[in-house]
Amino acid sequence: MTTSEYDVVVVGAGTSGCYAAATAANAGLDVVIVDRKDSEEAGHIACGDALKGASNFPDSIPRSKIEPAFTNTEVDHGRFEIPQEDEVLEIPVPGELAVIDRWEFGRLLIEGAEEAGADLHYDTVVKDVNQDDEGRVTGIETARKGEPRTYEAEVVVDAAGALSILQDFAELDDATFDTNVRYSQFCSAYREIVHVQEPVEWDDALVFKPTERAAGYLWYFPRTDTEINVGLGFQMNEEPMTLVEDLKDDLENREEFEGAEVEDKLGASLPTRRPYDSAVAPGYVAVGDAAAHVNPTTGGGIAGAAYAGQYAAETIVDALSNGGPTEDALWEYNERVMDHFGGRYAALDVYNIHITGGELDELTSLLAALPGQQIAESLYSGSTSIPLSVKLKTAYRSFGHWGSIYKLYQTKGLADKLLEHYDDYPSSPEGFDAWQGRRDELMDEVYETTGAEPKY
Repeated sequence: MTTSEYDVVVVGAGTSGCYAAATAANAGLDVVIVDRKDSEEAGHIACGDALKGASNFPDSIPRSKIEPAFTNTEVDHGRFEIPQEDEVLEIPVPGELAVIDRWEFGRLLIEGAEEAGADLHYDTVVKDVNQDDEGRVTGIETARKGEPRTYEAEVVVDAAGALSILQDFAELDDATFDTNVRYSQFCSAYREIVHVQEPVEWDDALVFKPTERAAGYLWYFPRTDTEINVGLGFQMNEEPMTLVEDLKDDLENREEFEGAEVEDKLGASLPTRRPYDSAVAPGYVAVGDAAAHVNPTTGGGIAGAAYAGQYAAETIVDALSNGGPTEDALWEYNERVMDHFGGRYAALDVYNIHITGGELDELTSLLAALPGQQIAESLYSGSTSIPLSVKLKTAYRSFGHWGSIYKLYQTKGLADKLLEHYDDYPSSPEGFDAWQGRRDELMDEVYETTGAEPKY
């Protein structure tokens, strides 16, 4: 049995793990990243490859380091194909977009963490989480290339991805850490990298399309004008092979994909839920997908994961120099996440809940009638406003859907109220129960208005 001692052990060499490790290492802490993959496969992660917020990344691994992985910086809008309505919506997307080569991006992130001073231990599978008699996390048990190895640490950073196995091993019920997690709050995704013979006409757009047989969506994201990331996302209660057939059928019916060649196939799970109410426990912090730091309406999570990693590490550095990684000392991390993007993502989740309470055909018809600019603002900010002239035009186009529009209007009001409530996220664990209680009251109103089944 080998034992290694570090200030911080990061589990997972993805975006959030690498930024957490680099930030902590730059501050002088002894840091190791453990990852189950080997050195060649590390960084090879299933992803749509679309990057929102491409202009801004934390300094610990600056944009200049990862920019070589940006393969298409000309994308500037979403293209929503709605075959049920014979409609195509061209919707602007605020902020800078890019499409990346995710494997190359992953390699560069790992290089950045190593250059900052973090150790990388590949081929390492977590077998258990160690805790002391008071419940504080003190390290992990692993098998590295089949050999048992213990890592002792002041703090364990859980960057192990959606439905993290660490949260199965750790006993976190006595902490504020969010354990209200179930499969229905996650979706599965599958993607292929496809090379086409001729440049596509929509190489400046992120293409979305609803699936035919179940609640899901297809995507076509152009890495270049001839290399396309194609995939689909669907809730975990759907049959994956049925939906993969939908993707196959759609590819066969698009003339631009005639004679195309598939290079790579990968699948993964990702959160389609609000961020964890609290992602800290004594000696333990969850970041990125492991804490549901993903836009629940688009599945985008790269930029949020990067900042979550930075915020976690900066909070850890402060905690270790001020008495240790207690829950109180780590709490500022929760506050920073909620202030930056957590409240916005929680408000966006209300629209996901709204969708589950309606019929897909009705919702796609309604989408075709709504103004594109306001759809874009809602997808990324969690709220929007609509001028009177646009309201009148929308009312005319949406005749026959006014009942659904009124329900959507009510849902928007509740999403706005929820967003305001997240502005009052507590400054310490002492106010947490009261804050959760009021949030849950707002969610009860959401379920009553939408007719959806409770999600949490």
